[in-house]
Amino acid sequence: MTFKPAEQPTLYFIGVTTGQSSIMRVFPAWASHLGLKDARIEGMDFALHTEPEAYRRAVTFIKDDPLSRGALVTTHKLDLFAACRELFEIVDPLAALTAETSCLSKKNGALACHAKDPLTAGLAIDGFLPPQHFADTGGALFCMGAGGASIAITWHLLQPSRGADRPSKIVVSDRSAARLDHIRTIHQTMGADIPVDYVTASGPAENDAVLAGMPPASLVINATGLGKDAPGSPLGDTARFPERAVAWDLNYRGDLVFLDQARAQAKAAALQVEDGWTYFLHGWTQVIAEVFGIAVPTSGPDFEAVGQVAAQASGRAS
Repeated sequence: MTFKPAEQPTLYFIGVTTGQSSIMRVFPAWASHLGLKDARIEGMDFALHTEPEAYRRAVTFIKDDPLSRGALVTTHKLDLFAACRELFEIVDPLAALTAETSCLSKKNGALACHAKDPLTAGLAIDGFLPPQHFADTGGALFCMGAGGASIAITWHLLQPSRGADRPSKIVVSDRSAARLDHIRTIHQTMGADIPVDYVTASGPAENDAVLAGMPPASLVINATGLGKDAPGSPLGDTARFPERAVAWDLNYRGDLVFLDQARAQAKAAALQVEDGWTYFLHGWTQVIAEVFGIAVPTSGPDFEAVGQVAAQASGRAS
């Protein structure tokens, strides 16, 4: 991959299939809405778990190029942090704790990395879950996938400041034992005081078995990337959601099999089904705020207006 010096203030999108993302249509509309009329976005696509040197070349380019303002990182959050740790001159506390980065920015010429997901995932969750959901229902959390998004989600829901409104237990599954070890270490460092199980799931059968044991009103999350970065679902077609569960797919585009599975059971099991659109809104707007040094609302009419601009630009509103 070769990099051309930016001619306008540029935000890079480091992902897998960035050209297919709605952000390529949404960002220009947001730039106009937020007063960033000269800003542009450019994608950088990398294969899953690409070689570290490829990440280092990209980050070095962003660091050294004057009009390259920063980046949003998706899918590669853990791998890019591990490959580029020595290139970051500022590491925010959550990035240091989680060993991942979802945002690169520049502070007085210094390259900074941030872990925004613990904050943006929390904004999304607290936006669609009823107040005191876990306290009132005794529901648990089943997070399929142990990458950066699951680290962020579990960090948010483990916070002691939530009081009784925390899952009765947490189960995290993943194909990779190394990723499960990583998230386990983070939970231990946090001093997690809620039971957490870590399940190696080589395929849907293991996830289906975990799902069968989850209590009613549990939050069940597809954080694997399946449905967007790769086809399919982490669950099999015969998997059954608990009664009154909340099924959340972090994806909002692609072949959303997990969402189809949940919607097929929604009426009979009284499920609440959520896609990743609000997570997309918070994830992007908070990175834009960091990179360009502006304030972007997280709730209320001004946030709703930002969402409407995005929906119209992406075609979601049609």
